[in-house]
Amino acid sequence: MSSDLPEPSHQPSSGDPFSDIPLFREIQRVLMSSSGPVNWELARQVGMAVAASSGEDPPPGADDLRSFEETVRAAELHVAQLTGLPQPADVVKVEVVRRAQWVASAIAGLSDLVEPAAARMGQAFSTMQLQEDEGEQLPPMAGAVLQQVVPLLLGAQAGTAFGVLAQRALGAHEVPVPRPGPATLTFVMPNVAAFERDWSLPSVEFRAWTALREVAYRFEFAGSWVREHLLVLLRDHAANLTVDMHQLMDRLQGLDPTNPEALQDLMRQGDDLLAPQLDDEQRLQLARVQSFLTAARGYAEHVTRVVGRTMLNASDRIEEAVRRGREGEAGDPVFERLLGVDMPRDRYEQGERFCDAVAELTDEATLARMWDSAESLPSKPELEEPSLWLARIV
Repeated sequence: MSSDLPEPSHQPSSGDPFSDIPLFREIQRVLMSSSGPVNWELARQVGMAVAASSGEDPPPGADDLRSFEETVRAAELHVAQLTGLPQPADVVKVEVVRRAQWVASAIAGLSDLVEPAAARMGQAFSTMQLQEDEGEQLPPMAGAVLQQVVPLLLGAQAGTAFGVLAQRALGAHEVPVPRPGPATLTFVMPNVAAFERDWSLPSVEFRAWTALREVAYRFEFAGSWVREHLLVLLRDHAANLTVDMHQLMDRLQGLDPTNPEALQDLMRQGDDLLAPQLDDEQRLQLARVQSFLTAARGYAEHVTRVVGRTMLNASDRIEEAVRRGREGEAGDPVFERLLGVDMPRDRYEQGERFCDAVAELTDEATLARMWDSAESLPSKPELEEPSLWLARIV
């Protein structure tokens, strides 16, 4: 017996009606985009959204790229002459980017620095156990969602930190650490243009100053040991991190997994959840990371100022504008939010004072010896008293 019903035009692909709903496909894509301790796809999206909230983000033009390419070449010659550091063997690539591109680049270049601490925190969350005599239990369904919530929480926090930095970053080394891969100097054109406009600075000279600072970082981080040394310091710091689990429990007690707004609020307010608790050994490991960052930022600022005053007529105006522009910055959001490394601005200023003192007592070539090896870097006591470092090195 034949049927008058038409044949279906297609067969169901999965039998799952939710698979065809765009919202659920997007949620699934974000959840499945990362299997590590941080959901970097969410971090990228959050970072770009935060960066975009600061205003227009127009693409740079060809003239912007040419101007930075020319100033980078000149800055390399001046930095090499002042410091005596060897010219890096590779030819650097110069890029001018939008804020959103800076976020993507920062995540690609810094994710391996962030993940040791994130993995340790994620491990603490996943193995969370309370003593039976405390009479506390995980809220319903919280255990089931915890494994997915934590990477999302860390991804949202990472994205927020990078997005905040993207609003003001002039170059790649706004986070003063070495990047992996081929040598690239990146300049955030909307921020450069906005800063020189807001402070009425001559464009050619301010871009030369910005290029000079990026080149200073390129020279000090050129040694093959530098990045691996920092990774070791961060792994040691992360290995014994502890997290306030009771604070997390308090937040999870009120979590309704069916309420998207509740999860959004948890991610938005996640900074205090991830604040590490430090014992004496962890404070020592933290001091080693802080000392590296202090030395790295201080040296780049010192070289930029000394060379800038020989290259640029407006160097004093630029330095004053940069100093005043930083006055509202309490600390470094990437290291504080993602690594539990407290880096207030006066720590960076201490590094610059150390470099000024050593150069004044000896010369620039002696100061540059801090980048000979990991053992040559100044310790926390030496940063506070430069003569101790000189007694050890010279």
